[in-house]
Amino acid sequence: MSCSAVQTNDNANGDQDIPKVEREFRAAWIATVANINWPSKKDLSTEQQKLEAIKILDQLKSFNFNAVIFQARPQCDALYKSDFEPWSYYLTGTQGKAPDPFYDPLQFWIDEAHKRGMELHVWLNPFRAHHIDGGEVSEFSVVKKHPDWVVKLKSGYWWFDPSKKEAQDHSLKVVMDITQRYDIDGIHFDDYFYPYPSYNNEEDFPDQESWKKYLNQGGALSRSDWRRENINNFIHKIYDGIKQIKPNVKFGLSPFGIWRPHYPESIEGFDQYEKLYADAKYWINKGWVDYWSPQLYWKIGPVQQSFPVLLNWWKEQNIFGKHFWPGINISRENNELNTQEAINQIMITRGMLPNSPGTICWSAGPLFEFKELSSAIVKGPYKKQALVPTTPWFQSKEIETPVVKFKKENEMLNISWNINKKENVFCWVVYFKYGGRWDYKIIEKETTSLLVPVYSEENYVTENDKQIKRQTELTEIAVSAVDRISNESVPRKLIIN
Repeated sequence: MSCSAVQTNDNANGDQDIPKVEREFRAAWIATVANINWPSKKDLSTEQQKLEAIKILDQLKSFNFNAVIFQARPQCDALYKSDFEPWSYYLTGTQGKAPDPFYDPLQFWIDEAHKRGMELHVWLNPFRAHHIDGGEVSEFSVVKKHPDWVVKLKSGYWWFDPSKKEAQDHSLKVVMDITQRYDIDGIHFDDYFYPYPSYNNEEDFPDQESWKKYLNQGGALSRSDWRRENINNFIHKIYDGIKQIKPNVKFGLSPFGIWRPHYPESIEGFDQYEKLYADAKYWINKGWVDYWSPQLYWKIGPVQQSFPVLLNWWKEQNIFGKHFWPGINISRENNELNTQEAINQIMITRGMLPNSPGTICWSAGPLFEFKELSSAIVKGPYKKQALVPTTPWFQSKEIETPVVKFKKENEMLNISWNINKKENVFCWVVYFKYGGRWDYKIIEKETTSLLVPVYSEENYVTENDKQIKRQTELTEIAVSAVDRISNESVPRKLIIN
């Protein structure tokens, strides 16, 4: 038995019968510094590096994640082809040495993520010049090329002096270069601005020369306010610079999870405002981000650093209504208690941020190492696929509705679809209705057909104390197109005769 149907454009509709696809930002950080997540070693071949990247992306895709935060600049170096900074030590074991055979790792990660319908955000460290685990300071390093931009900390780190215009301009140039040349979905900074005090053996940051210069030029701010103003100006320039080049590239910030002790009143802990000179509250109050991911790495219960209490406080600071997708810590012990902690934090975030839910997991590694954790996530909150939430303040155009056909082949239905401007599509959503109940599947861009059973046996009934499978027939289908910034077209719906 076979038959086919083609729906014309006149019949596209926003039928309220079709349920909305779930939306949630589901991301994990991919740390390259110290080879935490990728590549696993500094001496892997190009092919081994590629295979590891594909395995990570395939696993995350199978867990129904839809984004990765990839660290492309761990220490003023590059895991991509750069004219401004050397190839990363973490990639080849020698700073300045390109992969051989040559490839561009960032481009590879972008292409492979997009093939799977996943966003890729480029994570950069703006002021860390050289990491203590970053090998020797080579002739290619900014430390050797521009020693007047950097200071050496007591623990062995080298750090940009953020008050130096040349240092800020260099990091800005790096960000703009990546934004211009690569087809990325976001730029991402974490919590490193001025360094943690422990990096300098709890002594003050060594910027005395810059501070004296500021005072001699008539500067009137206190030293702490001056340092914060340096970072404020930098963040503002980054946000504006990205928007000038590609308005629809997201800028995300992931600061330390506590702004200041006693905000809110019950909270105690590290003071990023006074120690990192990061006025993270100010940045979100000014709207200089597209998404906000403070590192809320504490558990739900402890009073001094309670996950939901901090989540609510940061929510109240989001006066511009940008995306708020907190970072959560899944890198604890591999046991049932911590698995449940992660699940509960995802669910609390959904409940408190229902309009644009999402979380970023620190880091990707435990998802692969802790089988119970990943299984609980994919069988629980991530059981169904989800699109990334839309970003209403981005520029957008109406998306064409696909033309859909189907053909019955024995007990299967072959659904196929097409669109005039496929270059505008990031992925597809295929809906199907069995026995009065809709479900859906999100399909990557290059796939334009799907085989589904005409009869479903997923429903069970109890008769005479026995569980019996009950077949339900496929009665309707629908297909929509989703663009790069996650806007969905009107679905094309067909009735199955």
